[in-house]
Amino acid sequence: MSDQRIRFYQTGTFTVGNRLLDLGKRTVQSSTERANALTSGHRACQGCGEALGARYVLDAAMRATDRDLIAVNATGCLEVFTTPSPETAWQLPWLHSLFGNAAAVATGVAAAMRVKGKATRVIAQGGDGGTTDIGFGCLSGMFERDDDVLYVCYDNEGYMNTGVQRSSATPPTARTATTPAVGAERGNPFGTGKSLPLLAMAHRLPYVATATVADLHDLEAKVTRAMSVHGARYLHVLVPCPLGWGHPTDETIMLARLATECGLFPVFEAVGGELAASTPIRRRVPVEAYLRRQRRFAHLFDGAEPDPRLARLSALAEDNIRRFRLAAPEANP
Repeated sequence: MSDQRIRFYQTGTFTVGNRLLDLGKRTVQSSTERANALTSGHRACQGCGEALGARYVLDAAMRATDRDLIAVNATGCLEVFTTPSPETAWQLPWLHSLFGNAAAVATGVAAAMRVKGKATRVIAQGGDGGTTDIGFGCLSGMFERDDDVLYVCYDNEGYMNTGVQRSSATPPTARTATTPAVGAERGNPFGTGKSLPLLAMAHRLPYVATATVADLHDLEAKVTRAMSVHGARYLHVLVPCPLGWGHPTDETIMLARLATECGLFPVFEAVGGELAASTPIRRRVPVEAYLRRQRRFAHLFDGAEPDPRLARLSALAEDNIRRFRLAAPEANP
C-alpha cells in the first residue's frame, strides 16, 4: 500500500497529528484503500456517534471479507439519515428491513448465499430500540439457530429518531420524552431495562463483544475477529447522541470514553458464553464526571444536596467493574 500523508491519525483512544505512523498503528480510515462503505453525503446530526461507529464497523468488515459483504439495516436513525429516497450513502449491497426483523432478514440473506454456493458474509445492524425491544424476538431466534450473521447494535440508549423516547437500553435516571424529570422518581426508574450483551452470552454464541467509538482500534479489531468465525455473533457499540443525550457535538468521543472510565459501560469479549477478555479502566473517574456533561441527567445535580440515586449509579458501575474484571491489572487479586 502506498503511504499518504494526512493531517491526523487516530491511535487507540487518542489522535496524533502531523506525522506518519507505522502501518500497524493506523486505523482502516487512514488507508487509501479503505472501502468507504458509508460515504459522505448522509444527513446525520453533527457529532453523531452512530454514523462514526457504522463507518468503522462496515469498513473493517469489508476489509475482513475482501469486500464480499451484504448489510441488512433495521429501521431507525442509521437507515433514515443514510437513505433519504432516492439517495443513499452506502457503497455496498445494503437492504432496509422493518424495525423489528433485521435479524430475520439477515438470516434469510445468509441462507440464500449458502444455497447459491457463495461465501458472501452478512451483517445485520440496528439501534438499541430495534435490537433490545422491537427486534428482540427475531434476534433471539437468530442466536438460538446459530445463523451465520454478525448482528451489530449501535446503542445510543433511546429511540432518538422518533423523539428521544425511552428504550430498554436507557440507563436509570435518564430523562427522555417518556421518562420526564418529574415526580418523586425523576427520569428512568431503576429496575427496568435489559443487557443485550449478557443475553447474547446466555445463548453461548461463538463471539460476543462490546465496544465504543472512543477506541477505534479496539472496535476494528473486534469486527475483524467477529468476521473470522462463523455462526451467530453479536457486537454492541456505544454511540453517544448529542441530540438525545444533550451534550455538545464535539464531546461525543469524550463521553464514550467517560462511560467506560467510570464503569457504567463495560468493554469486554465473550466466547461460548464465558468472559474471555476485558479492557481495564486506565483512568478511573467518578460517575458524576460522565453524567454532568449530559442534559438528560441535569436533574440529578439541580439541588443543594447530591441526589441519592448517584450512589446507586456508582454501585452499578462498581458491579460492572467486578463482574467484567475492569480494574487495572495491578489492582486485581
